[in-house]
Amino acid sequence: MKLRWMPGVAVLASGACQAEPGPAAAPAAPRSAEAPAPPDSLVLEVSGAGVWHTLSREAMSSGGERCLERTLEIRRDGAPPVRVPLLYTRDVPTVIDESTLEARVFRDCAPGDRYRIDMRTGQPTPIR
Repeated sequence: MKLRWMPGVAVLASGACQAEPGPAAAPAAPRSAEAPAPPDSLVLEVSGAGVWHTLSREAMSSGGERCLERTLEIRRDGAPPVRVPLLYTRDVPTVIDESTLEARVFRDCAPGDRYRIDMRTGQPTPIR
């Protein structure tokens, strides 16, 4: 008996050797080095406005301890929120008067300079 090469059979044979598809595997959960952000939290009320800790960043001290530093946002009913730019803190701000707060900036879990914050604009000004 003489064998001949039959391309169609080779294709069928290779297809017959594949495993049958099983149930679809669940996609792997994406790996994230970051923990989920904590929810916004009200830290102070003054003159009908709420002062909130909002955005956060995880920091590490020179000794290797981890901490969470948060930004501030001033919210009044019916008005857009006023964000305090570039001031990450771990403290609750201090009320100076009806329109001014004071807070310390933190960097790498260590307290830094104190800032006065205008509650109308959110603008921080260093205290010298």
